[in-house]
Amino acid sequence: MRNALKLTTPTDREIVVVREFDAPRELVWDSIFKPELLRRWFSGPPGWEMTTCEDDACTGGTYRRVWSDPNGLTMSQSGVHREVVPPERCVRTQVFESGGVLLGQEQLATIVLTELRERTMLTMTFLFDSKETRDGTVPYLEQGMAAGFDRLDEILASAAA
Repeated sequence: MRNALKLTTPTDREIVVVREFDAPRELVWDSIFKPELLRRWFSGPPGWEMTTCEDDACTGGTYRRVWSDPNGLTMSQSGVHREVVPPERCVRTQVFESGGVLLGQEQLATIVLTELRERTMLTMTFLFDSKETRDGTVPYLEQGMAAGFDRLDEILASAAA
């Protein structure tokens, strides 16, 4: 598949996710950082929806996301943007406040968008506190991110049309 998610574990504490999109870099950036676009594709597990999406995408800014399922279960994540260089790079912390496999543990996420003519390559590097934490996260990232990015492909295609 042309835009398949590629996930690697280059060190004992890192996960690197690479995915290409058939869209310009600025549009991919906006889809990741503008709440009105992000909540359309980053809905969480099947049946869940993002009920809160706040993002002050600037260096020092904060973000917070809350997801809910039909039974009232919630999952929330927040963090601080340590470095933001639109539309190419963002370094931020991530903490799951409720739900999630990493409850209360902070990770560092680096997002890099590389322009490839009319395509964009997204590279996300997650740095964890231990190999065990990293290993426990791999299946969730593989499944959840692949599904979310497939939904994002649909949104990007309709925006380009």
